[in-house]
Amino acid sequence: MIVKEVLSEELLTLAEVRELLTRITEERREKGLEVGYGFRKALHHAEQFSKISGDKSRELVNKLLELEKMKPSIAIRIADILPQSRDEIRSIYAKEKYTLSNEELDQVLDYVMEAIE
Repeated sequence: MIVKEVLSEELLTLAEVRELLTRITEERREKGLEVGYGFRKALHHAEQFSKISGDKSRELVNKLLELEKMKPSIAIRIADILPQSRDEIRSIYAKEKYTLSNEELDQVLDYVMEAIE
């Protein structure tokens, strides 16, 4: 398939991708169409590694984006990985030019714990 033009672009969490791919798979099967190998592998990966629902992951991203030192790409990464410790969050911020204070790290961890429950 040759892509001629990108119409729009949006960052999605892995949980949202799982829900989207599941819906597309069901639609294709209802129509009697084949689901391709690459598509099935992508769906399998999303099912295997997403830990929360798409709604909870988007809610987490929105809460994280309210924080001062949060970029959309980092918020998505945090929602996908769901870090459980300060060190895991620090590793996500390793390439950034700034670091988070302990209070900011604790706030991120609080948001993640709320999403997991």
